[in-house]
Amino acid sequence: MFTIQQVVPWGRSFDEYCRMFGLREDDLTQKILGCGDGPAGFNAEATRRGARVVSCDPVYRFAAGQIRERIQATCEEIIEQTRQNAHEFVWTSIRSIDELERVRMAAMDGFLTDFPTGKTEGRYVDAALPNLPFAESSFDLALCSHLLFLYTDQLGEAFHQSAIQEMCRVASEVRIFPLLTLGARRSPFVMPMVDEFTRLGFDVSIDDVPYEFQRGGNQMLRIRQP
Repeated sequence: MFTIQQVVPWGRSFDEYCRMFGLREDDLTQKILGCGDGPAGFNAEATRRGARVVSCDPVYRFAAGQIRERIQATCEEIIEQTRQNAHEFVWTSIRSIDELERVRMAAMDGFLTDFPTGKTEGRYVDAALPNLPFAESSFDLALCSHLLFLYTDQLGEAFHQSAIQEMCRVASEVRIFPLLTLGARRSPFVMPMVDEFTRLGFDVSIDDVPYEFQRGGNQMLRIRQP
């Protein structure tokens, strides 16, 4: 049974999403699915700007108050872990631990404010990879931030293949960021996924993006329908 105590919520901002996924103005006119978005601020801010975004994550089965309490309970631990591993990060766009906390808490506050309305509107859906409750080709673009590849050891190769296949089923284009594991090394699953989805006939590329916080994490995997 999935419980709130299993969640370590840590949401990134709209600006971070745009840079992580190389999103341009024309991308934001498309129908976008965020997989594993958690308490990210992307959906809230993108919707405010007129974009069409749906986010899916099992954490959305909980109430905003429960998610807020869990954020408050885990934030200090996340910040302390980041402080202990500060050498694994690039302190340029985010210049300090204190700024990191401010940026991420602001993003999560934006999410929490938007969540009740967004859930009613169907923009926040309780669902998880590799089984999504959406029809084939429901979206133009599917994004997956800090889930696939990052949790290489925890999720396994079969999960990665199934999850990517599912995103390709529901969206014309898939973008996954970063390509690194939690230990800041390139995931050993990246090239097998490139090879497999190229074999299946997709247009697959590894693209540089204008974002690097995890050291060496400045690339995304892009998979497009032929």
